[in-house]
Amino acid sequence: MAGQLEGKVAFITGAARGQGRAHALRLAQEGADIIAVDICAPVSSLEGFYELATREDLDETVRQVEALDRRIVAREADVRDLAALQGAVEDGVAELGRLDIVVANAGIFTFGEDTHKVDPQAWQDIQDINLTGVWQTYAAAAEHLIAGGAGGSVIIISSLAGFKGLANVAAYTTAKHGIVGLMKVLANELGPHGIRVNTIHPNSIDTPMVKNTAAYKLFRPDLEDPKAEDAEDAFASLNPMGKAWIEPEHVSNAVAWLASDQAYYVSGAELPVDAAAAVH
Repeated sequence: MAGQLEGKVAFITGAARGQGRAHALRLAQEGADIIAVDICAPVSSLEGFYELATREDLDETVRQVEALDRRIVAREADVRDLAALQGAVEDGVAELGRLDIVVANAGIFTFGEDTHKVDPQAWQDIQDINLTGVWQTYAAAAEHLIAGGAGGSVIIISSLAGFKGLANVAAYTTAKHGIVGLMKVLANELGPHGIRVNTIHPNSIDTPMVKNTAAYKLFRPDLEDPKAEDAEDAFASLNPMGKAWIEPEHVSNAVAWLASDQAYYVSGAELPVDAAAAVH
């Protein structure tokens, strides 16, 4: 049976692992072909937090998408590099024929400092990747998306931090609020083209960005080398459903729905996938 995205093409950033890979696979399951990009390189301000994906991770995304009998064009590209994003999209559209869906997923996460003590480079990296990188992702894709003339969907991955002012997470929270503003502008701009624009707001997701020693230590500073099991109860306390880490596939289900005609009139929405963590 054909999937609900049969014949569509999706452009996904940060696709080498974690949420990005999950989104690529979920959309491929519904019949979409994929244009996938990832930086596949370190960002210096993340040292001491976690490591980013590698080319081998991106190759594994390619393998898994192709195992679903879908086509994929994968490129190493930094969302801070508009020309590289434009090149990846041009290559993908040339091979796959069109562009219907944009999933602006790439992002980094640092935390733990009082706002006035945040390292300036760490602040700048987060704004450049998590905020400007989302705008550049859209900018690289926009003309292809509009030229298709068949509507489309832009899905921006924000965060619980796009709703709430999380203490000691100033740079990330600022960027994640910023992309909500961008989404609202684009929803108004692109409505006449039949293109819908929405944000998704996950809580703590079961990916390396959240499941790492630095994050565990934020909740268990009493331990020198805390493990996941040491921090699990603390993470679970952040939402009323008592779920420490949400599986990325559940976010991807929301991505697939927003990408489909089932969400035909849904635009300008801020969709939480957070086990009710944002509920006041």
